[in-house]
Amino acid sequence: MTNATPRSVAIREPLKFFIGGEWVAPSSDATIDVIDSATEEAFLTVAEAQAPDIDRAVAAARAAFDSGPWPRMTPQERAGFLSRIADLYAGHAEALADSWTMESGTLRSMTAYTANGAAASFRYYAGLADTFAWEEPHTSAFGQEALLVREPVGVVGAIIPWNAPNMLLVNKVAPALLAGCTLIIKASPEAPSTPYIFAQICEEAGLPAGVVNVLTADREVSELLVRNPAVDKISFTGSTAAGRKIGSICGERIARFTLELGGKSPAVILDDYDLGKAAASLARTAPMMTGQVCASLTRIIVSEPRHDELVDALAESFRQIRVGDPFDPSSQMGPLAIERQRDRVESYIAKGKAEGAKLVVGGGRPAHLNRGFYIEPTVFARVDNSSTIAREEIFGPVLSVIAARDEAHAIELANDTDFGLNASVFTDDIERAGAVARQLRSGTVGHNAFRTDFSIAFGGYKQSGIGREGGIEGLHPYLEAKTVIFDKAASPAS
Repeated sequence: MTNATPRSVAIREPLKFFIGGEWVAPSSDATIDVIDSATEEAFLTVAEAQAPDIDRAVAAARAAFDSGPWPRMTPQERAGFLSRIADLYAGHAEALADSWTMESGTLRSMTAYTANGAAASFRYYAGLADTFAWEEPHTSAFGQEALLVREPVGVVGAIIPWNAPNMLLVNKVAPALLAGCTLIIKASPEAPSTPYIFAQICEEAGLPAGVVNVLTADREVSELLVRNPAVDKISFTGSTAAGRKIGSICGERIARFTLELGGKSPAVILDDYDLGKAAASLARTAPMMTGQVCASLTRIIVSEPRHDELVDALAESFRQIRVGDPFDPSSQMGPLAIERQRDRVESYIAKGKAEGAKLVVGGGRPAHLNRGFYIEPTVFARVDNSSTIAREEIFGPVLSVIAARDEAHAIELANDTDFGLNASVFTDDIERAGAVARQLRSGTVGHNAFRTDFSIAFGGYKQSGIGREGGIEGLHPYLEAKTVIFDKAASPAS
């Protein structure tokens, strides 16, 4: 069976970069072919940035920050542009949805909402212009009037991954713009469409020149953005390995950075919870974005006496997941994004079997699909928490079921990981859920399901990252706090 759904994405200037408010020719004729994950065919070719292009984009953002109007506007004035951007998303909804599906394999039934979600995030941050404490009056320890002022951090390099480019771009760019920063958005070579479409939106919104700059670069050239001394802050989402390198480079020059990295998130199923309900919940979310979600619940921890029953329930639920063309409304899971990602997932499945875990369901390529980077949803049983598939992020629809002696041991196993991005507790007792959640070293803990909420805060403990994205917590990393102390005694009112 092949994928027959017509596919096309129109990008206005794919062979140029958006720099200084204009679509400019690249410094070389290097290009990148973007591959449709379901057909393995190129559907778009974009320019590939080289060192001079990075330098040009950084210079444009630097000039826009140092001498342009953007950081000197009031938050309310900048919010007006954010609201305009939100309004313009509707005109690009189809292109955003189709490109995300083609680039990453995410179901079209899910990507249909991408423009609405982006617009809502921009409107949220626009609304903070009137409610956020940009200035706070204080009295100094010596009785003088003082202000705590929050100002933009400066020029931001935003490095966008390929798995969910729209959501992750928005959660970096919207707060940075409201704060008064200028940006260089570095698109992923595997998924450049969303940043290019966003550049078109910024152009339509009339953003001042240089406030947003967009280009696509591969890893080696991208590092030049991280090293550039004119870039004040890096905001990165991606692998923990890449995050370590970015953090070390920024540390060398004392640049600001936030890192949203990997996960190996546990689902702790307590003994009072129905295993059929737990399996159904996990089977609904495991196929989401074909498991290419850093916060996916991939370590399923259950008491030893209930291990086999849960495995049977998971196997039954996973066998019913329909894998197919992501544009087909009947599909429940599409392909992985790229060939090397499928190779990676297959290598981990092989390691799981070699290290003694029991492969219960899945583990191969779907027999009915002869093209595309597809993999079957997979469940391993009797997984040792010290094994490779329990320790390392696979980034695919592969679950490991781990047996615990009791509740205390389950919590110990859940925390026995290098990561701490997400977790869930399955129990009918909400008080018990809260008590266990407080013991888990994780940036988010859901109850009875996979749950995250960028409107509150998203990020992780340990090697899952540094900093938070979304909500008010996601605005703070784009601001510097300045204390101003006046030569004047504080009045009683202040």
